Amino acid sequence: MADAVLQTPIDYLKGVGPNRASLLRSELGIHTCQDLLHLFPNRYIDRTQFYNIAALERNNSEVQIIGKITAYKEISQKNGKRLVATFCDASGQMELVWFRGHKWIRENLKINTSYVIFGKVNWFNGNFSMPHPDMELKSEFDKGLRTAIQPIYPSTEILGNRGISNRVLCKLIEQLFLQIDGKFKESLSENLLNQHQLISKDEALLNIHFPKNQNLLAKAQFRLKYEEFFFIQLQLIYKNLIHKSKIKGLVFEAVGAYFNDFYKNHLPFDLTAAQKRVVKEIRADMGSNAQMNRLLQGDVGSGKTIVAFMAMLIALDNDFQATMVAPTEILAIQHYTDLKILCDAVGIQIALLTGSTKTADRRSLHKHLQDGQLQILVGTHAVLEDKVQFKNLGLAIIDEQHRFGVAQRSKLWHKNTTPPHVLVMTATPIPRTLAMSVYGDLDISVIDELPPGRKPIKTVHRFDSNRLKVFKFIRDEIVKGRQIYIVYPLIKESQKLDFKDLMDGYESISREFPIPEYQISIVHGQMKAAEKDYEMQRFVKGETQIMVATTVIEVGVNVPNASVMLIESAERFGLSQLHQLRGRVGRGASQSYCILMTSHKLGNDSKTRMQTMVHSNDGFEIAEVDLKLRGPGDLMGTQQSGVLKLKIANLIQDKNLLALARESAKKTLKEDPKLMLPKNAPINTTYIAMGTYKNIWNYIS
Repeated sequence: MADAVLQTPIDYLKGVGPNRASLLRSELGIHTCQDLLHLFPNRYIDRTQFYNIAALERNNSEVQIIGKITAYKEISQKNGKRLVATFCDASGQMELVWFRGHKWIRENLKINTSYVIFGKVNWFNGNFSMPHPDMELKSEFDKGLRTAIQPIYPSTEILGNRGISNRVLCKLIEQLFLQIDGKFKESLSENLLNQHQLISKDEALLNIHFPKNQNLLAKAQFRLKYEEFFFIQLQLIYKNLIHKSKIKGLVFEAVGAYFNDFYKNHLPFDLTAAQKRVVKEIRADMGSNAQMNRLLQGDVGSGKTIVAFMAMLIALDNDFQATMVAPTEILAIQHYTDLKILCDAVGIQIALLTGSTKTADRRSLHKHLQDGQLQILVGTHAVLEDKVQFKNLGLAIIDEQHRFGVAQRSKLWHKNTTPPHVLVMTATPIPRTLAMSVYGDLDISVIDELPPGRKPIKTVHRFDSNRLKVFKFIRDEIVKGRQIYIVYPLIKESQKLDFKDLMDGYESISREFPIPEYQISIVHGQMKAAEKDYEMQRFVKGETQIMVATTVIEVGVNVPNASVMLIESAERFGLSQLHQLRGRVGRGASQSYCILMTSHKLGNDSKTRMQTMVHSNDGFEIAEVDLKLRGPGDLMGTQQSGVLKLKIANLIQDKNLLALARESAKKTLKEDPKLMLPKNAPINTTYIAMGTYKNIWNYIS
């Protein structure tokens, strides 16, 4: 019975009708009764106390009063009219005021009938008034399911203007409960309920909407948050299981001449314990009969490139090719430059393919790629084009993978008859909670230590008024033979934002550091690729001491001699960007510095970002602060955040509960991979009803 009602379009619930249904669909995304059931309150108000009008204080607080409307009238004002009603109780009288929705309110007001009103009280012209009160007939209030702890639901201005108030939403949900008679199918196994002391589904849903007391409300929230996380994690872990069981991978059993020669004779530095651990994890994946689908996380400068190269060598030792795809030409060129040095040491053929590659070079590249002479291809999105054909692609590495869409990534799969192993890398540390939720279907490796000998970058926050001292410090560093980055947030002048733009900044820097004593490069996104490369190379070769740039240099520039990163209008950047930019220095033996320049006018979030950067060099710690400030959706971008549209749980506040739910999902699937045991029937039924994979176990061989 409950299932049938919940799947019913919202139009057919008593009290809704076509007009309200249309508004609920467009404003809150409520299409069915089930959607309404899962419209959870975003806060609660304790309405245990009733006030007398004579005892009200002039403090703009929310109060609840029982009384009667004795009269009402419309009063003209500058912008239209306002509706004013006289509301009385035994102790005195006050005004109720509406600035919109007059017609609907007038038609429904009952004179000299007891109401319960609730809202904020104002003191104006010697009288108390309550604008747009939440109102209910006393007779209805006494009959309702609602209790002293009142739910407040998400809403919009349009809903309020059209008469769908919080009280109306409460009444609709109450009607739904009465229609279903409070009987809901259990979605979790008895085993999980007992293990984590969870209340039943019936109790949880009743007490999330109509809590009997604070204790039951807390238990309802815990139960429903756990359930939401549990099914998300179940979906992600299932996806991983399906991937490993259905998508057979190339089996790379040999670790041969290329790998061993490089490891024994050409490794430029000793691997850290974290790098060794990750190489072992990758070797195990590539040696199994399942396609590798691994995310490699590592902070700026942690040595992901050398690990990626060693994974490529395993593919080459098994007579397969490898490719690395980067989101920008600058980053692709940097990877190619770094990898070519390593390839030359062990006699490997490597090439670069970008949008700027000349036609003649492309023809040669395509030929050698197809006949197998070319062993490693590094490039941009150009690698994904259909005409780029490999002889036998065995490993595809995607760098900064959040910058690629799903369709683009899938193109790499079809570059070989058997899909190649896939390693995705990111230098943007991902908080554990996000990694579990967004990338929970991938195996995750983390390089969580920096190579020995790296000096921590000293980060300072300076205001614009300190600019002359900052310029003196830069001159001193240049005298020592060091190079400087100066980064601006904007390319062109903005009329709305009072920040220095790049060209204006370049001119002022040129005045402070004049030719011929100083040489300055400039790089921004609107330059042609050849121009950018020319300016980059001048800086890399040490021909210029200062590079003035936009965030185009956020990733992919490796100049060990650069010791200062000056970030102008640093308040305009997110924490992740600031950390990435800082990572452009600190790559040599000298002490490096990051200077965050801002105006004196800083909001609380900007102050937190500056303080975090000054006090921490740990990318994972910084990512946690970023998550708290920006939220998961903004942090991951639209492509990655679909799974994070949570109804009740909160990734930041409930991270411990997320970890608990993930462990529960793992344990459940380990014991019963197809959810066929009778005790897991409620989980299986619920999962199938979610429609994610329909009958999921059919996918598992």
